[in-house]
Amino acid sequence: MVEVNDEEIRRVLGLLYQEETLRAFASLVLGDTDGLPPKALRKLAAGGLAACDESGKWQATPERFRELLRARAEPGEELSAEERVLRTFLVDGRLTTMGMRRDKRLVVLRYIATVFEPGVRYPEKDVNVALRAFHDDYAALRRYLVDEELLSREGNVYWRSGGHVEV
Repeated sequence: MVEVNDEEIRRVLGLLYQEETLRAFASLVLGDTDGLPPKALRKLAAGGLAACDESGKWQATPERFRELLRARAEPGEELSAEERVLRTFLVDGRLTTMGMRRDKRLVVLRYIATVFEPGVRYPEKDVNVALRAFHDDYAALRRYLVDEELLSREGNVYWRSGGHVEV
């Protein structure tokens, strides 16, 4: 894995901020390589966004973005399977979808269950407020948590009854 720092990311993104290099990159992506400014092509090549083959034909290398994202998202060590699931389905702390396989849904639900303190009883409205922070369909989330025995319920009072507990 190539070491990527913030300066390298800024440098590559800066190439796309410049009108000349942005147009050249777009043209390369679209396959229109005629009449591109050599200076812009050299800048793109220096940033890893373009390459010239032996015949002198230029092509875009958009895989550079994937390299930067991977290096930035996984600094030093691989993410666990659970962390990958959470990164996939939780964006900025919000659940992006509820339509997922049960094994992945359980990973997400176990994470959400950690919002509730073991041994504390919560009125339904407090549970709804906490779950609304994750998804607008808090009723479905509440139902999933109860069905998977991560929360228990009696009347309109809920408490955490499963999942991982930090010690």
